[in-house]
Amino acid sequence: MTRKQWYLSGFVAFTCLASTAAVSGPIENYAPVTAQRLENPEPSNWMLYRRTYDGHGYSPLDQINTSNVKNLTPVWTFATGVVEGHEAPPIVNNGVMFVATPMGQVIALNAKTGDEYWRYKRQLPDDLFQLHPTSRGVGLWEDKLYLATTDDHVVALDAKTGKVVWDTKVQDYKKGQYMTLMPLIVDGKVIVGGSGGEFGVRGYIAAYDAKDGKELWRTFTIPGEGEPGHDTWQGDDWKNGGGSAWMTGNYDKETKTIYWGVGNAAPWPGETHPGDNLYTSSVLALDPSTGKIKTYHQYHQNDSWDWDEVDAPMLIDLQRDGRNIKSLVHPGRDAIFWVLERTPTKINYVAGWPFVSTDVWKGIEPESGKPIVDPAHKPVIGKRVEFCPSLWGGKDWPSAAYSQKTGLVYVPANENFCGGFTGEKVALKPGELWLGTKPEDIGLKTKPGADHFGELQAWDPTTGKKVWQHNFPKSQLFGSVTATAGDLIFVGGTNDRNFRAFNAKTGELLWEQKTNSGIMGMPVSYEIDGTQYIAIQSGWGVDAQRIQDALVTNNIGIEANVPQGGVIWVFALKK
Repeated sequence: MTRKQWYLSGFVAFTCLASTAAVSGPIENYAPVTAQRLENPEPSNWMLYRRTYDGHGYSPLDQINTSNVKNLTPVWTFATGVVEGHEAPPIVNNGVMFVATPMGQVIALNAKTGDEYWRYKRQLPDDLFQLHPTSRGVGLWEDKLYLATTDDHVVALDAKTGKVVWDTKVQDYKKGQYMTLMPLIVDGKVIVGGSGGEFGVRGYIAAYDAKDGKELWRTFTIPGEGEPGHDTWQGDDWKNGGGSAWMTGNYDKETKTIYWGVGNAAPWPGETHPGDNLYTSSVLALDPSTGKIKTYHQYHQNDSWDWDEVDAPMLIDLQRDGRNIKSLVHPGRDAIFWVLERTPTKINYVAGWPFVSTDVWKGIEPESGKPIVDPAHKPVIGKRVEFCPSLWGGKDWPSAAYSQKTGLVYVPANENFCGGFTGEKVALKPGELWLGTKPEDIGLKTKPGADHFGELQAWDPTTGKKVWQHNFPKSQLFGSVTATAGDLIFVGGTNDRNFRAFNAKTGELLWEQKTNSGIMGMPVSYEIDGTQYIAIQSGWGVDAQRIQDALVTNNIGIEANVPQGGVIWVFALKK
């Protein structure tokens, strides 16, 4: 299949915005970002991907709460000027908002009024192609911003003006390497991971000096010859083994350990790369100073379902089975809700259970935490194999949230979606898709008699009990979740274009607002001059649109014309 045919199949939408940096007004009195501010962020700001290094996605602001959220109203909006999936959280630092959009754009705004300070537009190559043309945000350090680009560069921008300070090439986009994640900033290091596993690349995580862009270390997620874990690969399979690390990691500031999720092996059928295939579909514990792998946990071995596990686990202190556990909590794409224990030298399995229905796993080995696969539902070469959930899994990259008030984990899940394909062995061609199956052969379907698809779930990780669930009868749920101290859960992710607030304790729907497009991005909360705001990017595309086309519309006939085009929405209580 040619690139043009793949595009026309509806799986990919790509446009190229060719522009240069633009400055309409410098930011005055910008607050420099320090290690202390990132480790202990002010409640009024949102400066990391999930606000805090532990990845909770939780705001301690409570002015907006269950009793008054019905009075939430838009106070300003701002059109980004581009289409495709808008997946980045608006990043807020002392009244200044930075928004990354598809096509290499960063916009700096007054977070109170929506007035633009400056806009950066990257000149992208005309021949650039990837499956996920998006961005998940900019990292902050001192007086600079850091953007990971889809043409595989890390760019430092002056936070006050948007001018380029340095620009470092990471890999070669012509070989299928690209980046979509928000860089993780730790002690002056800009840490990124690459996308492109579907092109047969070898995944990596790398760190750059925030001052000058010099590469400090690079750790490959597929171990090479002589490295621990290399014996889980056969022959030269490791050289193109996948393992992309395309989502932002979380950081334990006490032990100085980064926890980073790793994607699936390449190509899809496990039969083409025998072995457990470390460190694919795993979480890595890394030393941020050197990039050395301290330890790991593999969620599932020899991935054959395209189940990336790149969403980094949340760091939660739990009481479970009569003891305190410094845990890693990860509702996985493999449909298992994982509770692990992080120690300085090892990650221990604690518990795991399906949070959506699956026919792939027969159980989990109690000591190792290794899932037991049902071979009848594991794709192989030359035979069509069906499995549930679909290749998008029980939960894809959109992030769950943890409320420090309720002690519950809130999961944007998808139920009743299944898939299947016939594996084939194909030679790798650099820069070409390398899935191990024909794109037109990827079968996606819904379960007969299904009465809903998206599920917003609330789980108690200390007991493994589901506390409540809200079903979406006519839509997938493909958006990140944010919790607040006002006992509220905010989420978009549906094909009706609504942004919603739920009671965190009961699951009751308390408020909803129709937006211009569908919401894939992450809600954030911030405060200026005593007023709490909720902000979100609305802009449908990429996988949410593909699920709509392949599963919701084609299988069950629910049409949803979700217009594309990005808009930043900011809400506050009606005065």
